[in-house]
Amino acid sequence: MADELQFDLVSPERSLASQKVTAVQIPGADGDMTAMADHAPTITTLRPGVLRIEGAETAEYVVTGGFAQIKADGVTVLAERAIPRADMTQELFDEMVAEARAVHTSARDAKEPDTNAVDEAVKLVADMVAMGGEIGLSSQQPNL
Repeated sequence: MADELQFDLVSPERSLASQKVTAVQIPGADGDMTAMADHAPTITTLRPGVLRIEGAETAEYVVTGGFAQIKADGVTVLAERAIPRADMTQELFDEMVAEARAVHTSARDAKEPDTNAVDEAVKLVADMVAMGGEIGLSSQQPNL
């Protein structure tokens, strides 16, 4: 049996998972990564995407952002929003995309727009739409 590490996933609403796993696939802001036992200590921000855990039980969670702390013996994910993949619906996805688009509109239409904020908001919307495609849902709203 492969080496295991402790995995904990917490969102503002609740703790979603706390178990031993063999691997955690993380949608990092700087790219996807897989953490396994004896991983070098790392902290990364999350982008919208699918977080996958492998072990005795395999599970997927849709996350919209947050942080992951990786240590040799465990991974802790503090997600802005985390939803078990099985609970994700088209309606919920549409709400999430609408929220991301509202962030973009607000940044773009600010009295003195911040180019970095607008760019980050565009990336947020693109990441949300891409995540939907990955899980088989589509954005019903027009592109930016």
